[in-house]
Amino acid sequence: MPAAGETVGGGQLRPSPPPASPGYPPFALGIILGIGHNPEAAIREVRDLGMPTCQLQIGYLDDNLVERLGEALGKYHIICTALGTSGPGPDVYNFYDGPLTLGIVPPTYRAQRIEKILKFSDYAKQLGIAAIRIHVGFIPENPNEILYREVVEALKQIVSYCRSNGQDFLYETGTETPVTLLRTIEDVGLDNQGANLDTANLVLYGKANPLDALDVIGPWVKNMHAKDGFYPTNPRDLGKEVAIPHGLVNFPKIFARLKELNYRGPVTIEREITGPKQLEDIKRERDYLHRLLEKEKLL
Repeated sequence: MPAAGETVGGGQLRPSPPPASPGYPPFALGIILGIGHNPEAAIREVRDLGMPTCQLQIGYLDDNLVERLGEALGKYHIICTALGTSGPGPDVYNFYDGPLTLGIVPPTYRAQRIEKILKFSDYAKQLGIAAIRIHVGFIPENPNEILYREVVEALKQIVSYCRSNGQDFLYETGTETPVTLLRTIEDVGLDNQGANLDTANLVLYGKANPLDALDVIGPWVKNMHAKDGFYPTNPRDLGKEVAIPHGLVNFPKIFARLKELNYRGPVTIEREITGPKQLEDIKRERDYLHRLLEKEKLL
């Protein structure tokens, strides 16, 4: 891996290659979940679903929870492919309050959130987790804005720190257009960046068709959220998330395109509801995606 800030391939920034032995095959299924105060129960749920991988979204960690989480991952032979967090402060997912509250874009919360992300990077290193994944926030599309330049400088600090811990930094897609994300990656200028392709978020935020987005950010996709939904019809609120395959995301074509791009990452199911129906939907989505991946000869 080149030194921090160094480009490769004749001056053109390119993503670092996937790890030689990630411990799971390409397109391995998983789910995103939290751990609450019981890491073992959470990781056992992944095992019981018959999936080898997961992503974790955790609001709070301490040394005790990290130790127990590491024990659970080892006990059930589950690989966490990315660790995510948010806060402190509010996170509001709509078009009016979102730009003021999400990620590291709002100056009000930026310093505290950077500090937290760096701490989580240290926890991820302890756990052997290869990537940090966050919602950066509504990155400004105008690269001449002062706010855009501030976000790039903040990201340089975070991404460089993750790099020193041997980790990728993954941008959750959705809150910006694919070209804005690509511009940000290039302006940050470090090769351990990547995209966490959330197939539904690009639709829910009205930013792009996820298949078309791969023409722009495809080489940078290192992880993905398998999720489905519809475009927004109310200019204040996001579109509606629905169970796979009942929305607009064309998973057969997305998987085929990812295969062309030599994608090596997992397929992480996300269903943004709670209660018994969430688990029912996840099981159906798992079975649908498994059949599709077998049909495409990706498993």
